[in-house]
Amino acid sequence: MENKLIPLNCLPIGKKARVKELKSDGPIRRRMLDLGLITDTVIEALQRSPSGEPVAYAIRGAVIALRSEESSKILVEAL
Repeated sequence: MENKLIPLNCLPIGKKARVKELKSDGPIRRRMLDLGLITDTVIEALQRSPSGEPVAYAIRGAVIALRSEESSKILVEAL
């Protein structure tokens, strides 16, 4: 059975997913790739800031913060 792809900003806190596709382009896409958001990378939603944005994610041993605008363009497969 194939898992459905969801935007990263819809991943619940404490859950892990595998990156499948980037929908952004230009400098934002380059930044995402530089952060290690490439196909099949595992990412975990750690916590949401008190205001709701940004959200902290664990990726490749580092913690990064992404706004919903950016994370909505990263399609993931929940694990």
